[in-house]
Amino acid sequence: MSDYKELQQQYEFDTYPKRDLTIVKGKDAKVWSDTGQEYIDCVGGIAVANVGHANEDVANAIYEQAKKLVICPNIFYNDTRAKALEKIIEVSPKTLTKAFLTNSGTESMEAALKFARITTGKTDFVAAMKAFHGRSMGALSATYKQEYKEGFGPLVPGFTHVPYNKFEKLEAAVTENTAAIILEPVQGEGGINVGNPEYFKAVRKLCDERGILLILDEIQTGFCRTGKMFATEHLEIEPDMMTVAKGIAGGFPVGALLCNDKIKVPIGKHGTTFGGNPLACSAVVASINFMQKNELWEVARQKGKYFLEKISQFELSKVRAARGIGLMIGIECKEKVKPLIEQLMEEKVLTLPAGPTVIRIVPPLTISYEEIDFVIEKLIKVLN
Repeated sequence: MSDYKELQQQYEFDTYPKRDLTIVKGKDAKVWSDTGQEYIDCVGGIAVANVGHANEDVANAIYEQAKKLVICPNIFYNDTRAKALEKIIEVSPKTLTKAFLTNSGTESMEAALKFARITTGKTDFVAAMKAFHGRSMGALSATYKQEYKEGFGPLVPGFTHVPYNKFEKLEAAVTENTAAIILEPVQGEGGINVGNPEYFKAVRKLCDERGILLILDEIQTGFCRTGKMFATEHLEIEPDMMTVAKGIAGGFPVGALLCNDKIKVPIGKHGTTFGGNPLACSAVVASINFMQKNELWEVARQKGKYFLEKISQFELSKVRAARGIGLMIGIECKEKVKPLIEQLMEEKVLTLPAGPTVIRIVPPLTISYEEIDFVIEKLIKVLN
């Protein structure tokens, strides 16, 4: 058997903090290592595998499309791309009527920043502290964490960061040159901080009054993760632009920027070689169809409620609070979580950090109640 770990160490540029585990197979919420060890996956590709690992509908759609046509540049029309666009707009907030297809969340955010500037003629942005919007230069400028930015300056100018869920601080940061306000309905990387609907309604009103665009980042929260198709539905507002990716296509790399009719971008001002390719679009259609057929938003709502209610029954000595929405759950601890995440991996449960003291639980939405019980059992063992 090849030593895959050794091969990657030899050839891969080392930018990721690696865990000592080689994953070779997955099905729904389980993954297996190269040595045959089975794990419950509460990482889910970092909130990507919403429809489950190795989803047969998605796999079959990719297979059939790959035999037909893999790439078609955006200078031509394409049948599968047309179907994917129709499906995305069908499930999106009703005022979002156009989409720009990308390959990732950070590309969706880059498009949003460019579209905001060219639409408004203004240059500045207000974002939130603890926000994460991506790692390319524009998206990184919108991201808050300084550790991600060190060594890459100068970044894109014009970004101000204010406390999340505090309207007065945000309002005070707005100027006549503010093109857009960028917010996550739930901060994922920042610690599973859930947006206050009244705060978001006030932000929407401010944007309308001051001619500012509202960009909602639903890259992690979209496609049923929070118990709605999009977390925006919990807030009862609609953005001018919404960035999506992660759960859109069953793990296939796809993103999109969704726009309302305020957004105007001349032909030739932006583009992508691979965005909206037919292979990716086939995965989008199959994945969203699966979500609709199985009402995956309701599945996520019920399972997330079950998870939080069950774990809240226990007094865990290392836990300060458990919070979340749908199957986007954060367990805030009284200590650094990296060693706790390593202990959970030894117990065959894979989790993520969300900041230094929060364990993030974002499994495939197809996780079974039996598997949730197993995860909770191991959390209780490690967190006591």
